[in-house]
Amino acid sequence: MHEVKPFSLFTEHDIYLFKEGQHFRLYEKFGAHEAEVNGEKGIYFSVWAPFAKSVSVIGNFNQWNSNNHPLFPRWDESGIWEGFIPELALQEVYKYGILTKENILLEKGDPFAFSWEQNVQAASVITSTWFEWKDEDWLKNRFKYNDLDAPISVYEVHLASWMRGTDNPEEFFNYREIAERLVPYLKEMNFTHVEFMPVMEYPYDPSWGYQITGFFAATSRFGSPQDLMYLINELHKNNIGVYLDWVPSHFPRDANGLHVFDGTHLYEHEDPRKGFHPEWKSYIFNYGRPEVKSFLISNAIFWLDRFHADGLRVDAVTSMLYLDYARNEGEWEPNILGGNVNLEAKKFLQDFNTAVYKDFPDVMTIAEESSDFPLLTKPVHDGGIGFGMKWMMGWMHDTLKYFKQDPIVRRDFHHKLTFASAYMYNENYMMPLSHDEVVHGKSSLIYKMPGDEWQKFANLRAMFAYMFTHPGAKLLFMGNEFGQTSEWKFRNSLDWHLLDFPVHKGVQDFVKELNFLYKNEPALYENQFDPHGFEWVEADDVDNSIFIYLRKSKHDKDVLMTVLNLTPKTFDYKIGVNEDTSWEVILNSDDEKYGGSGMKAEILDEEKKPWMNRQNAIIINLPPLSALVLRQKKALKKSIKKTENLKKKVQILRKL
Repeated sequence: MHEVKPFSLFTEHDIYLFKEGQHFRLYEKFGAHEAEVNGEKGIYFSVWAPFAKSVSVIGNFNQWNSNNHPLFPRWDESGIWEGFIPELALQEVYKYGILTKENILLEKGDPFAFSWEQNVQAASVITSTWFEWKDEDWLKNRFKYNDLDAPISVYEVHLASWMRGTDNPEEFFNYREIAERLVPYLKEMNFTHVEFMPVMEYPYDPSWGYQITGFFAATSRFGSPQDLMYLINELHKNNIGVYLDWVPSHFPRDANGLHVFDGTHLYEHEDPRKGFHPEWKSYIFNYGRPEVKSFLISNAIFWLDRFHADGLRVDAVTSMLYLDYARNEGEWEPNILGGNVNLEAKKFLQDFNTAVYKDFPDVMTIAEESSDFPLLTKPVHDGGIGFGMKWMMGWMHDTLKYFKQDPIVRRDFHHKLTFASAYMYNENYMMPLSHDEVVHGKSSLIYKMPGDEWQKFANLRAMFAYMFTHPGAKLLFMGNEFGQTSEWKFRNSLDWHLLDFPVHKGVQDFVKELNFLYKNEPALYENQFDPHGFEWVEADDVDNSIFIYLRKSKHDKDVLMTVLNLTPKTFDYKIGVNEDTSWEVILNSDDEKYGGSGMKAEILDEEKKPWMNRQNAIIINLPPLSALVLRQKKALKKSIKKTENLKKKVQILRKL
């Protein structure tokens, strides 16, 4: 094998931007890349290890001997080591042999590798990211599907456990086999987007992908980078957007990962009060180091650029923003202003959002953030953090708290369902019922519901209707849509056999119908982040646990009414409506086809008398533990006036 030859992909401007924390396409320079130098084909390597004594490339090609292929240190004090090795080609496995100042030899995976092995050695693999994309139509129109005034209904998926091999349930489907099954399922269920829990390479299955070693590598559990691209391409060809979970909050201490990469705390903060995560036993990035910021933002751009991701859901933002997160008194140090906000992390998130939206204005960044940190989804130029949306964690916890209660005592928890209206327009919210709520002894959604089997399913359907008719984008974790009975198990497939039972099939059909309604009724999405899109009709019927609200589009004619009856009682209930409006029931969660009792919801009478601070009223029978959606057919008085005015104009024209 030839010796290492001098070569570089870096320009002086690249180095300047890298050291300033402003180079956001580092994956084009760092790592292992095919190259041709003086007529010889081979692989160019480059890695950042500023405090190392020496760095070499090791692999099967040189018997993992760190003396054979040392890289050259750059002369510009950038800390970059690089070189070209002729004859090496794609699919060769390698690591970097890094000799520390203490003369300890570390064997590290490539932070910029596009693929990693799935074995104990977990070496990096020389791989390309070339793929023949066929999603031009999707990308051209993506701005419409990701718009805040568009329906965004997300199906959250853990690729290893959504569906396992049919012949051997212990085996994973690969990305292409998943595409064959997932794409038609999402289309059938009317979801607009899918969100994949981390697809970046991770060594430890119980971390679900949230402790990453290969930030630029699609996990090889399910195939090659091109196989993942194929899955995304197929989703796009079927008008389904793809959000990826992204984890810039921490990383594990695996020996071949980023931890003490060159013998020093290079990527993590040196001070354990800022650099060690006591809850997860992992390490926190040093957001104040410019080169680390370049690494992380380049990573975000990489998934949007090379994999055509339509958005990034940023995990554990709360842990990034607060210096005292998961720490006791005395275990954290205040910032220079005396507060508990990590100012470096805040600035990093602002720079991340600015960079992403500059290059990809039609994507979506979403914060998984559980505090009331201000201005999270407001523009950076207005002092905000710049996210497109934020998970509405308070709504999720309050909603589940309410629905867990026996209907007999729900009157005492009535405000849990009304409280969200006090803050739901403070941010652009996505309403999640996520994986975190169906693990670790929390039980599945269906078993959070009280009562016998009929009541459990009736409650679940009513809760889903409340979710899909409430302002905000939607996210539902896999299995919830058909009433998965067991907690989520990351090592097992979902229990698809449950769909043989009518009650589970009924829930699935109901979620399908809710998605269809959400996608096709402008009143449910056009003003989902605008106060004009929501109006309470009845928020205070504590004794009967009844909630009634309107959803409105940008056009007066598009109005829907949601009526929730959250006890097993039935009612002939009087509801105030605007003068001369006519209503029809378009969805009844108690319909027999969804597994309900089959009681019809009908408008029994109309009254032209004031009620609930409105000019008229309708009387409707409410099925037990149900959610109804009514559509306003038309404003009769306005139609009559328009007709009369038209007649007058015709008469005048005839006289002329």
